[in-house]
Amino acid sequence: MPKRVTAAESQPIEDALLRYPDGASVAELHRALAGVINSRTLRRRLAELVAKGRVDRRGEGRATRYIHAPTVAATRYPVPNGAVELKLTPYSHHIKEYVSRPLAARTPCGYERRLLDEYVPNRTAYLPDKLKVHLHKIGNPIQAERAAGTFARDILSRLLVDFSWASSLLEGNTYTRLDTERLIRFGEQATGKDAKETQMILNHKAAIEWLVEGGEGEVGINRHTFLNLHALLSENLMADPEASGRLRRRPVDIGGTVYTPIAVPQVVDELFMLILQKAALIGDPFEQAFFIMVHVPYLQPFEDVNKRVSRLAANIPLIKNDFCPLSFVDVPERAYIDGYLGVYEMTRMELLRDVFAWAYERSCRRYVVIRDSIAEPDLFRLKYRKALIDVIGGIVREGKEVTKQTIRELAPAIVEPADMEQFVDLVEREFTRLDEGNIARYRIRLSDYRSWNNARR
Repeated sequence: MPKRVTAAESQPIEDALLRYPDGASVAELHRALAGVINSRTLRRRLAELVAKGRVDRRGEGRATRYIHAPTVAATRYPVPNGAVELKLTPYSHHIKEYVSRPLAARTPCGYERRLLDEYVPNRTAYLPDKLKVHLHKIGNPIQAERAAGTFARDILSRLLVDFSWASSLLEGNTYTRLDTERLIRFGEQATGKDAKETQMILNHKAAIEWLVEGGEGEVGINRHTFLNLHALLSENLMADPEASGRLRRRPVDIGGTVYTPIAVPQVVDELFMLILQKAALIGDPFEQAFFIMVHVPYLQPFEDVNKRVSRLAANIPLIKNDFCPLSFVDVPERAYIDGYLGVYEMTRMELLRDVFAWAYERSCRRYVVIRDSIAEPDLFRLKYRKALIDVIGGIVREGKEVTKQTIRELAPAIVEPADMEQFVDLVEREFTRLDEGNIARYRIRLSDYRSWNNARR
């Protein structure tokens, strides 16, 4: 009677097959397991695994390939207000199974440059065509041409709260959504919270505002944007303040994983630029967004705050193409972490892709309804949106009186002469409804507004 293969003996084979979602030949498995299992033993154990249904055998002769047998089942993940169910594709279950093992049972690994080198923009695809068609359909149901970023600006007040809260929650922040809203709208710090948590929320707010409204002509898939996003998101949170807005110059460790990122600063810089170059060439905005989400955290180009940068930067192509932004609301932290562990330790992104698709569908369900309930924007106001921010914000910060003369003095360089009187009237109307609940629209700090308002009394 042949010897029965134990779980300990078969596990290395199953782990190796996880790296070959399309199947592997005996020769490929033998190379992957060199020094662990000899060829004769490998064939015997494969036959046992096929008989047990844990491995599928496909093809005949030299074309024979072995593939880890799929298991299809929905997975429930806990979230702060209950649980959500994610339908994972078959290979994602294998990733989840592997990264759920104790650290001692997972193989230590480092950065594999081939993952980036083998990606050819517009030829390689992390997102299947069927998924991209689906995301395009749900992300932009209005077909009329509109200015880039219109969708994001339409829902900015909601996005500021949602993204700041959800992204911070994924970092372990304990602010509730209501706490976050009060902090962003009124500057009210939640009682009993760590100062770092408050700073994290405010940093998100500043970064989102810059991305959506403050960086026209500058924001894009480029070094300037990513460094400044990091500077905004990491302000007052870095152990070394000089590391904010700068690529890292020292090794970093990531907790909860056996993955060790590259340590050489020159190589980090080189690969960071290659990521940006390839990302900028990708034509599909969803493929571009997901590529950024995969490669920025995998490289870890900054000393900290890498995933926060990737989450916000993933929205750049969506905003520029006027798609619904991705807020990450209700994304289960465990699913999100497992998705990245799959990238780090297996160079596989199927689980992260499932989380990305689920999160985007969730965002669309929230924001399309909100956007559709908003009245058609005033075209004059849209034309002079930046001028309104500059003039109204300038009057408050400089403690000036709201007079027609003051408005005209601040507006000449940015308002066409023929539009001046209508612009002056608009500014005067805006001041009649200016209060603590809408000052963020004009980039006004709460302290500046209160000082200006008290002086008027």
